[in-house]
Amino acid sequence: MEIDIPKGKLTGALRRGAVKKHVAAIHVSGKLSLLQRKLSNVLLLNAYDMLTRQQRFQIDARTLCLMVGYNSNDFDTLKQSLRGLAETVAEWDMLDEAGRQEWGVSSLLSYAKLKGGVCEYAYSPALAEKLNDPKVFALINLNIQRRFTSGHALALYENCYRFHRTGSTGWWSLETFRRLMGVEGSSYYESYKHLNAKIIKPATAEVNRTSNIVIAPEVRKRGRAVTDIRFVIKSNPQLAILDLDDGEGLRKAPVYDRLRAMGVSDRLARQWLEEHGEDVVTGKLDFVAGQGGVKSPVRYMAAALRDDFGSSPKPNGKAEGEETPLSERAARLKRVRDLALARTPTQRDADRQLFASTIQRPAARDDFERHGWMSALNAKEISAFWADLFPDEFVGL
Repeated sequence: MEIDIPKGKLTGALRRGAVKKHVAAIHVSGKLSLLQRKLSNVLLLNAYDMLTRQQRFQIDARTLCLMVGYNSNDFDTLKQSLRGLAETVAEWDMLDEAGRQEWGVSSLLSYAKLKGGVCEYAYSPALAEKLNDPKVFALINLNIQRRFTSGHALALYENCYRFHRTGSTGWWSLETFRRLMGVEGSSYYESYKHLNAKIIKPATAEVNRTSNIVIAPEVRKRGRAVTDIRFVIKSNPQLAILDLDDGEGLRKAPVYDRLRAMGVSDRLARQWLEEHGEDVVTGKLDFVAGQGGVKSPVRYMAAALRDDFGSSPKPNGKAEGEETPLSERAARLKRVRDLALARTPTQRDADRQLFASTIQRPAARDDFERHGWMSALNAKEISAFWADLFPDEFVGL
């Protein structure tokens, strides 16, 4: 796996300033299994914002299992994968700020432990410093990586995606390519015929079928022998929805334009739509517009949403503000909203992408993009999703 930040726009907790392309890369053994590769990405994503400010990081073990694709109670597999990451070597060879060559090696995780339903882990200080550099950090798209069924295909995707804006990986020697795929040292794959049939063709097909890029291998020969390989890269418009911009659907809602015209920032407008839903925000906008002479409409709108005033009378005749027992569905949605708000920005991105990857119907997917966790078309599935993450929170609902 080679880690490098793409120049494209990132969102949520992954948003970072654009940087010039950097030749440095951190190489991680391609011998990681598919689940180990996914696990390493999720752990890095969870820790990224505090990489150089904390020595240890924590994540709920059940949440981690679900994000990676394990059964939520399969802690034995999780233990094996964490053990594998602690035994995996990460190596870097790059120039420092003074132009001096720096080589280093570290285990991918310095330690990991499971206790009380929580996974705690750490990186070595030297590796954390390198991973924290935005010039060697990669876009980790959980929605895409969960779709892969082959570790070789995911490794190929990660090594190609970092070049998606240049259109080609550049030439790799077959020795380098075998190492990136984790098959170096295998006499069977010394034969290009075997390497092509068992690794290159099936991995390329899965990347093209599964991800947001389309790749095509090209080879260079010396005589009749293949010596080098590169991959030409194009975007896959059919799967562009998998790109990490979960606010795009919200921006298409008509009420989004009304919020922006009021002076609400892009981020706050999307946050309100995600938390409250399009119908509620529209109702509050109508209420604020009907007040007239409001000096600060944005602050007034924020207060209306926060304190839930300005709504129409209840169908049962009770005025706004009177105590009315919540329906079971409303109570569960309120619990979902509270749980979602309590998550970190990184976790919110992961939660949304994890749930979105399970939606099959186009109409349901569109509704979730527009309304987030308040999506009516996905209410039952949303409730089940959060109840699986936090079963104790839904007892009696």
